[in-house]
Amino acid sequence: MEDTFALSAVALAALALALPRVKRRLELSRAKHRSLAGHARMAKRVVAQIPGYAYDEAAFFDSDGAVPEVIARRRAGFARLAASLAARSPRTLEATAAAREALSDLQFTTTYRVPYQYGPYLRAHLATGSMLAASSGVQVEDLDGNRLYDLTGSYGVNVLGYDAYKDCIDEGAARARALGPVLGAYHPGVLEALERIRALSGLDEVSFHMSGTEAVMQAVRLARYHTRRSHLVRFTGAYHGWWEDVQPGPGNPLPPRETYTLREGDARTLHVLRTRRDIACVLVNPLQALHPNSAAPSDASLVDSGRAAGADRAAYADWLRQLREVCTERGIVLILDEVFTGFRLARGGAQEYFRVQADMVVYGKTLGGGLPVGVVCGRRDLMRRWRDDRPADVCFARGTFNSHPYVIGAMNAFLDRFERPETRALYDGLDERWNRRTARMNAGLAEAGVPVRVANLSSIWTVLYTRPARYNWLLQFYLREHGLALSWVGTGRLIFSLDWSDDDFEAMVGRFVAAARAMHADGWWDGPDASNRSIRRTLLSEMLRRRF
Repeated sequence: MEDTFALSAVALAALALALPRVKRRLELSRAKHRSLAGHARMAKRVVAQIPGYAYDEAAFFDSDGAVPEVIARRRAGFARLAASLAARSPRTLEATAAAREALSDLQFTTTYRVPYQYGPYLRAHLATGSMLAASSGVQVEDLDGNRLYDLTGSYGVNVLGYDAYKDCIDEGAARARALGPVLGAYHPGVLEALERIRALSGLDEVSFHMSGTEAVMQAVRLARYHTRRSHLVRFTGAYHGWWEDVQPGPGNPLPPRETYTLREGDARTLHVLRTRRDIACVLVNPLQALHPNSAAPSDASLVDSGRAAGADRAAYADWLRQLREVCTERGIVLILDEVFTGFRLARGGAQEYFRVQADMVVYGKTLGGGLPVGVVCGRRDLMRRWRDDRPADVCFARGTFNSHPYVIGAMNAFLDRFERPETRALYDGLDERWNRRTARMNAGLAEAGVPVRVANLSSIWTVLYTRPARYNWLLQFYLREHGLALSWVGTGRLIFSLDWSDDDFEAMVGRFVAAARAMHADGWWDGPDASNRSIRRTLLSEMLRRRF
């Protein structure tokens, strides 16, 4: 009897000790997004089971059960499109094919440009170029002299326009030429850069790095160092570079480690931040305001028409305000990753746009004046890399090319240009201008009767599809045929520099609508009526048959 009582007491004590841990674990689970993107471990397990297979010619044109007349239109349209793209850019295609043999990056982007089932047949019959020879204004030129309106924005670098950055690079090289590529010591131009970056960020100190990914790594390391806590919080779908801690799911060969991926804009996330003691920092990518809790859109994942987007500036600003309050209350470092959005949404970046002050801000891309750069700005107490009372306890970070004289020169040239009246004028009514242009594009698409619309966060767009369909990813190739340059993610992200005139914009709209009309005429949106759910179910059933 006594032994039973003792065992019961031990069990009750163990249960009492376990309950708080179980409670914290349940709260953490509830703060995660219900999609696979919110569960990194589960997502890695699922993608590991997806079978590799490819559609043959028949399935390529009829993956949705279309009638014979529609299939015939698709075949004829595809043949015409492939021939048109091949005829207009033979030198560009030849150079791209030659580079692909040894350039692993190009092999990857070519492979993951469309849903993988369609890829082999598409690549065998329709080639795309990845080589450009020149840029001017808002257009780029390929090796065959074709001029295309640029919708890539160079992945966010191009805010002021290519002509501006070419001037910045030339001016920067001239400023640094006397010193040349001397590394270790600093070019005196760093004094000017520091003063201006501190003013723009509203923060005390600055460190220079070679890329946005590297700068985010250092910001997180410093946050962990000073808080003596282990975990970072990132939000579902947000991109912060390709290193392990901020990309803990598919694409990372390692399992998730000291990272919590939580739901953005949710009270349950705030509760986790308030109650856990192991969180060093929260990483925010303001671009997520366009598609909260969803990964960056890409045509490679466009298997139906379920892509959704739409920015609510006031709601996102309120969320950041709440986040700021909790981070201050709990001593958590709030890091704003402005590598992509810096100086695009407003002159003061997302901090000005959403009216929030971060503890640390990371810049990249455009701040280098066209050259590679990553910059960390932070409060003085967070930027220090050593402890006076423990001199061997340091947070090491150095890079051979950090503060390269030519990068500092181009950066100062950019910051000079940033202060010019004509540059300041680009930001007057910026949101209203791009909201109006978005409405103009949607009106043109509606008038054309095509199931395509666009959504925007200022000058950043994504393309949406209003009719459930399997072939939306093909629009990128029709757009290329009509003289529009896209990045490898296709219609997922269109990025406009701020120097687009109304005339250039109207010309682009005309080409965009014409491309959508051509795709419509070729029958790609004329499949049987379906829902996005039924399309996904059909695809899942197909994968399961292939897998088992």
